[in-house]
Amino acid sequence: MILQPILDLASICAQKGIKNVILSPGSRCAPLTLAFARHPDIHCRLIADERSAAFVALGMAQQLGKPVALVCTSGSAALNYGPAVAEAYFQQIPLLVITADRPSEWIDQWDGQTIHQPKVFGAHVKESYNFPDEYSHKDKVWHAHRISNEAINQACDFPQGPVHINVPLREPFYPEAGEPFNFSADVLITQVHKGTISLSEEVKQVIRASLQGFKRILIVPGQQRPDTKLASVLQQIAGEKQAVVVADIISNLQAEGSVTHHDFFLGAVNDPQSLYPDLIISFGKSIISKPLKLFLRQCGAAHWHVQPGGYFPDTYQSLDKLIHADPHSFLEFFSNEARDPDTTFYQQWHERQNLSAEHLPMLLDQAQFGEFKALHTCFNHLPSPAKVHLANSMAVRYANYIGLAKLNQEVICNRGTSGIDGSNSTAVGCTFTTKEPVVLFTGDMAFFYDRNAFWHNYSLPNLRIILLNNHAGGIFRLINGPASQPELEEYFETQQRLDASYLARENNFEYTKVSDEIALNEALKTFFQQSVKPKILEITSSSPQNAAILSKLKAAAKTLFGS
Repeated sequence: MILQPILDLASICAQKGIKNVILSPGSRCAPLTLAFARHPDIHCRLIADERSAAFVALGMAQQLGKPVALVCTSGSAALNYGPAVAEAYFQQIPLLVITADRPSEWIDQWDGQTIHQPKVFGAHVKESYNFPDEYSHKDKVWHAHRISNEAINQACDFPQGPVHINVPLREPFYPEAGEPFNFSADVLITQVHKGTISLSEEVKQVIRASLQGFKRILIVPGQQRPDTKLASVLQQIAGEKQAVVVADIISNLQAEGSVTHHDFFLGAVNDPQSLYPDLIISFGKSIISKPLKLFLRQCGAAHWHVQPGGYFPDTYQSLDKLIHADPHSFLEFFSNEARDPDTTFYQQWHERQNLSAEHLPMLLDQAQFGEFKALHTCFNHLPSPAKVHLANSMAVRYANYIGLAKLNQEVICNRGTSGIDGSNSTAVGCTFTTKEPVVLFTGDMAFFYDRNAFWHNYSLPNLRIILLNNHAGGIFRLINGPASQPELEEYFETQQRLDASYLARENNFEYTKVSDEIALNEALKTFFQQSVKPKILEITSSSPQNAAILSKLKAAAKTLFGS
């Protein structure tokens, strides 16, 4: 029964740095499961729900910066990987997705657990490979080794992303008692050696000349992991007023000197033209702020996007330079070349930033109790360092509006596809990679949608969940279209009566429920303290009241900024 190329696949993974594998149960995948589970250098975890399993792997790979492998059985199991695979593709997170399959002659023959699995993830993987279905000829073995190497190299190459290997398998699946199970020590490994991508002297001359025509420069970093080198050069650029740096919370670059309250003031200013740049420089991935996106699309500024390679999105509909370079090296070059900036432009942005930083905390302190005030209070109690996960859809928007109190906290959110599915599981995956506190802020719809994230046998002592339960999808009350429809409550908000008490009991979580400011402050005294169990703090509120509070905050911003 021993299928040596399957064992070699595990060996190649281990030698190329893949040390973590998320398995889901099944019979067709037994050779793969045994190969990974028995490999001495690989750590396997079993997550029964494939949709959750894939997001757990994504949460691990986000932190590790290297692929995590997924293994599932044939049939619809693979389809359940779909949401996380798409998220990983757009968030550029490396995953090695391995699906067991029936051999091709049994597809469309009404055999059990058979679907069309080759290329099942379509355009949402960097590449899809079909493993040989037998290994009698040495060229088939060579082909299997080549696929294994190529798939891992593809997942790691810029931009990182998911890669799929579909593995047709015939019975028997299980080794006989006493049958040898040996991993090859000399399996072929294809190594990749990368150089750095920097600007040539010729390109520097072109950019240097182009920069002379721009005096009102806006730098907009997109979603990325914390980077002290980037933060330092951006702080220098902002400090010397060479450009205005506008940083969403998921950029993890909200350093001193950056504009962070743009969501609060951009929709309220009465003279947006005074804030218009003539050049936008962007790097990283997406931004959250819809007001900022709309503002940049209407301002008509030139747009340069900087990244080492891959496709270049035209988010602001004015992309005119694609700069293939490492963002840090480009920004260092920029800081040495930018000359005679328009300081009035800088002052206009920072006057509004400073007014927002002064007044927004006071407005939140004076507001009625609801999700905004609760989050503002919780942010002021967050431990540092910490990994802060923000679920879609309102949690991340609230956080971008309010801002975090401390800088030593990594902010993580699934903004590749911006779905509510998988927020819990992604945070769980993160806990498998760190001893730091992992804090998930989530709404009730995202939380209950992904409840199987906790259906496993692994301890999560560093996980803290702050659940904002307004018993509805509150975002639809804040969007003009659905908010004005008579069917709002039944068909858009999706009102529900659940709380997390039963889930906490089933999964052995510590659980606290609060519904007012006094109880919240009391609960936060001990919530972030170390414990052997994960903890849930459920904060209940009213969806209509939350909408009314946000309306008051927006009205206050318009009064403050004169529109």
